[in-house]
Amino acid sequence: MSFSPSPFPSSLLYFLLFQLSPIVCHPLPPSFPLFLPFTLPLSFCLCPSFFLPPSSLPLVLHSSSSVSPSLGPSFLFPSLTLKKTVSFSSSLTERKISSAADCISSMVEGTELRKVRSNSRVYQRYFLLESDLQALRWEPSKKELGKACIAIPSIKEVRTGRNTETFRTNGVYDQISEDCAFSIIYGETYESLDLVANSAEVANIWVTGLRYMMLYGKHALDMIASSHDSLRLAWLTEMFSSVDVSDGPCGEEEGICLRSAVGLIRKVNPGVKNGKVEQRFKELHRNKERTTGIRVTKEEFVEVFHDLCTRPEIYFLLVQFSSNKEFLDTKDLMRFLEAEQGVAQVTEDMSLELIQSHEPSEEGRRQGCLSLDGFTSYLTSLRCHLFDPEHNQVCQDMNQPLSHYFINSSHNTYLIEDQVNGPSDVNGYVRALKMGCRCVEVDVWDGPDDEPVVHTGHSLTSSVVFRCVLDVIERFAFVASEYPLILCVENHCSLGQQRVMLQHLRTILGDRLYTEPVSGGEGYLPSPFDLRGKILLKGQKLKEACGGTEGDVTDEDEGAEMKASFSGGVGGATPPAAPKRFQLLKELSDLVTLCKSVRFKDFQVSFSTQKPWELCSFNEVVALCCTSESPGDFVNYNKRFLSRVYPDPMRVDSSNMNPQYLWKCGCQIVAMNYQTPGLMMDLNMAWFRQNGNCGYVLRPAIMRQEVSYFSADTRDSVPGVSPQLLHVKVISGQNLPRPRGSGAKGDVVDPYVYVEVHGIPADCAERRTRTVMHNGDNPIFDESFEFQVNLPELAMVRFVVLDDDFIGDEFIGQYTIPLECLQPGYRHLPLQSMTGEDLLHAQLFVHVAITNRRGGGKPHKRGLSVRKGKRGRQYAALRDLGVKAVDEVFKMATLPLKEATDLRENMQSSVDVFRELCGVSAAANLMQCVLALGSRVAGADGAPLLLFELRDQYPTMEPQGPLPEVLRKVVSTYEMMIQASRAVIDLSDGVYNRILQIQTTAMEFHEKLQTMAVKEGLKGRKVTRAVESFSWNITILKGQVDLLKRAKTEVQENLKQVHYAALTSDLSKGRTGQTTRPRCSLDAVHNKSDIVWETADSGC
Repeated sequence: MSFSPSPFPSSLLYFLLFQLSPIVCHPLPPSFPLFLPFTLPLSFCLCPSFFLPPSSLPLVLHSSSSVSPSLGPSFLFPSLTLKKTVSFSSSLTERKISSAADCISSMVEGTELRKVRSNSRVYQRYFLLESDLQALRWEPSKKELGKACIAIPSIKEVRTGRNTETFRTNGVYDQISEDCAFSIIYGETYESLDLVANSAEVANIWVTGLRYMMLYGKHALDMIASSHDSLRLAWLTEMFSSVDVSDGPCGEEEGICLRSAVGLIRKVNPGVKNGKVEQRFKELHRNKERTTGIRVTKEEFVEVFHDLCTRPEIYFLLVQFSSNKEFLDTKDLMRFLEAEQGVAQVTEDMSLELIQSHEPSEEGRRQGCLSLDGFTSYLTSLRCHLFDPEHNQVCQDMNQPLSHYFINSSHNTYLIEDQVNGPSDVNGYVRALKMGCRCVEVDVWDGPDDEPVVHTGHSLTSSVVFRCVLDVIERFAFVASEYPLILCVENHCSLGQQRVMLQHLRTILGDRLYTEPVSGGEGYLPSPFDLRGKILLKGQKLKEACGGTEGDVTDEDEGAEMKASFSGGVGGATPPAAPKRFQLLKELSDLVTLCKSVRFKDFQVSFSTQKPWELCSFNEVVALCCTSESPGDFVNYNKRFLSRVYPDPMRVDSSNMNPQYLWKCGCQIVAMNYQTPGLMMDLNMAWFRQNGNCGYVLRPAIMRQEVSYFSADTRDSVPGVSPQLLHVKVISGQNLPRPRGSGAKGDVVDPYVYVEVHGIPADCAERRTRTVMHNGDNPIFDESFEFQVNLPELAMVRFVVLDDDFIGDEFIGQYTIPLECLQPGYRHLPLQSMTGEDLLHAQLFVHVAITNRRGGGKPHKRGLSVRKGKRGRQYAALRDLGVKAVDEVFKMATLPLKEATDLRENMQSSVDVFRELCGVSAAANLMQCVLALGSRVAGADGAPLLLFELRDQYPTMEPQGPLPEVLRKVVSTYEMMIQASRAVIDLSDGVYNRILQIQTTAMEFHEKLQTMAVKEGLKGRKVTRAVESFSWNITILKGQVDLLKRAKTEVQENLKQVHYAALTSDLSKGRTGQTTRPRCSLDAVHNKSDIVWETADSGC
């Protein structure tokens, strides 16, 4: 620990003293000099919810200057070193918020909030709602008495997040949590009061309370009291009355038995423990000084139910979409499904169906209303699972060559423990095959009684009879998947026992064995679809010229590598100098057709001599060496040939390599030790769930196309691929169990969540939430994170929940999912144990959104993929090959590429500006933008100041009278957005065809490129660079064509969203005030010539 003094900003010292005020008994005057000669974690100094969550960042504090009453940018640190230590968290409000009345009551009591100004200053103030509910005021303030307040009737809008100009231009924008920030828009000039709460829950309380006050004014509490929880109360009364009042040996006392009351609550919330419910009832009895009897009255039952079954985070979400009611009607639910959950073709019938399925109260079902409990039921149902159900079935093209797929693979499948002396068991095959594995390993050796056995050579592992292994494989081979199973046979048997192997293979597997001879002219392997129901043998094969009944081949012996490693060898760095040879039976050799084992020498030899049906096995060390030294060659190699990677022999504990390191190079068969759970197996199992768990996943197009450029070790954007932004908000957890081995802590759990992104090096990142102390039942995190993903097709997201123990983090649960399988919106995800089983009732509640990232990555990291144009715009850069004829063709693409970029960028920039003026977050879509507008365009008489004309192909925004300046900006920005969108629709096809024609012309040089390069005088490495640059340029052209197509689709989707949002918000010209509207299908694909919108005076 350092004791040397260091300069310390006075404003930060003031902030520190304020945060530690419960500890400091005698606050110091502002001018008092203070010296703190010790190191503190940053989380003692900064409110962890106000700033992005710290990881206990150490710094030395010192001050000798007076303290300023305002917090300027001096309290933001220029450089902080992340360090994982024990974290300290702030407690959320102790009050259980379950209604708007609770919110208003909390506001009347007052809360400390931070007031943000545009001059980069942040002021600590005490805000409260006046008791007459007519004004909001704050103190202390330099303003005159009566001016430090806002009249409730003057409030135009309450906006969540950092979505005002003040927030965006303030110097502390990046340090303010999106979830803790909110703004009050008030007055005729639409001024903003920008505030930051100490926690997201406090921000939600103020937002909810203020919105109720805007709607009902001083009568808000009366309105709430008249309708408060009527659906829930009626349902609970009905549930309570359904219990036989004479149950149990409790005589004639009022109420129901404690056991029955506990059962009713656990029926609704099965994750809560019996002991906790009983304890809560007993505490209630003690508070009421009831010392006799164990009966529970209806009032006590309702109170405990509110306490244990109300989730505040879901309540805040409900009132956000219910127009400040205590329930959702069909219109509210439709808006929620469309705007947040991304559900297409929503109708009132669909909403009613959901209400009938999830609303527990009979009155709610009859009225078509979804109460808080019904909404909770819906959000926790399979409909709101994070995993897209479309991926539960095979959903990818299965007609590509076998080498175009990642294949779920197992290493030493027969082992169920370590690699040295662990037992062998056929259950290893049962487990792997049931889990969707499509490549299993069989190491066969001579056994007793002329029966071959399976075990690891040169080790103490036990054996299992080869025939028994085949019996299990025959039985379970196609239980989980109909697609081909690869049987990696490592044959070490004598000729005599090879004949026994041959007999067993033919007898047991029979027609399932694929034995069709390959054709020498075939350039690619058959597809998984063509090989359905077949078992492929991978192994050694005799040369075609062999005319005898046997011949010698090179021995494959991974066990020998392990033995060499322990004998002081080189680990797996290089293959043995003198590989052994053994005699192979020709009939056994003939069973190997599509997966002939060959030894790898180098990429250039493989490119020139290797056949598509020949397969190389790489030691993990050799493979990783290839990924770092020749990443581009490795990717190109795997476009045509299968490669298998097995773990380093030094992994004697059966630990696993990271499959992502090999998948990024396109390695199809990455053999995993299925018996060893952990991060690596989590990644492997999650990855193969994305295609119906069939064991095959189609690789990204950039890894399959014959002419394309992709480097596996890229730490930059991928040429031709549009980066995406993943927005993840971790809202809460439910029923988190104690970690294994944590008995010493009792029932206490201090959870926090890591959100990890796994993919290519440029995409790997992780963020963590704060720790919630002593709460495993329903910890509220409410923290948002953003990740840039440069190659979405190869990315996975992993949620890990840990217990923040003072000794060491302890694993609670995890869930891993491919990015392609994420469903947007508010979702629950089940937590899984270390071994992959679902933890009973344990889950996380999250919000997910994926948006486009313009520009191809961070400016300082864009490298060669883009170059700056005028005004900082980034344009795709093509490379010179040094071959004049080819370079001339590529130069023709310069102008259309620029035009394509301008079309996309102009459209996306205009959408971003419109989104900002609508006051929504960067993750919001245009439907959410228009819905947000609907709450602020009402005039003095309640009529909207703006309406949308929907008769035209492009919806127009028409003022209905004089507009304030802020709405005039909205109209102007909207017109610019429509103009840019129209340009994409009108011009994209022409630009698309020009780029496509240039690409087609350039591809005519592909076959003769090397010859042309030599004629131009290029030699050696320059020829290789010319070929590489050609692939780069083709990749850029293909990528820009794809991006332009995607931009056109995005415009069409944006126009549909504006159209339906205008209808939903009653902002459609000619339909204002109508309660029902005919609706069009959302699944129509609109082109310029056939976009037919619903008009103001006609049906769909």
